[in-house]
Amino acid sequence: MDQVANWWDGAELWIAGLPFIPQVLLVLAVMIPACFGIAWMLDRVLSAVFAAVGRAEPVESVVCADARTKVEGS
Repeated sequence: MDQVANWWDGAELWIAGLPFIPQVLLVLAVMIPACFGIAWMLDRVLSAVFAAVGRAEPVESVVCADARTKVEGS
């Protein structure tokens, strides 16, 4: 565990020692794909959970249907 902590401290110090622009670019290059992957995974997991519970398709409320009919009819 100490080796992982030492590696993490070294990586953190390396990133903190970079100038601002490369630091931002590096963080964005890592965080955008990581956040996209986490969001995709949550979407898949929640879709499976909702399908298992029987809520696979969202139920359209009468209020939304009436509002859509009025907008489309105008």
